[in-house]
Amino acid sequence: MKDQKYREARKRVKSKKEFFEHLTVYIVMSIFFFLLNALTAFGNWWFYWPILGWGIGVMFHYFEVFGFPGIPNMSEEWEEEQIREEMKKLEQRNSSYDLDDDYEELKLREVQKEKKKWKDDDLV
Repeated sequence: MKDQKYREARKRVKSKKEFFEHLTVYIVMSIFFFLLNALTAFGNWWFYWPILGWGIGVMFHYFEVFGFPGIPNMSEEWEEEQIREEMKKLEQRNSSYDLDDDYEELKLREVQKEKKKWKDDDLV
């Protein structure tokens, strides 16, 4: 079990490292494209097209590694964690609320005592 967790953690760290390497190369190449454009065709700006396309790729790489900001990564691990949390909540709720004890209070004794004949107009 520990070995499996270690492999999973190592895999996640490796994917984060690869993303940061990708981001670094993107930044360096963006500067290179800008300088190349400025030195060869100063008035005709084209450098933003490769930066834009590559930037979209970096963005998708980020989402793959870290997930969407504010939205949890809904992987199998996330699902299992949510199931454990819900089971824990249900156990706490069931231990603090026993249905058999409260059943006596739900018999509506006051209504049964009155035994009043209700008309359909009286009901909402």
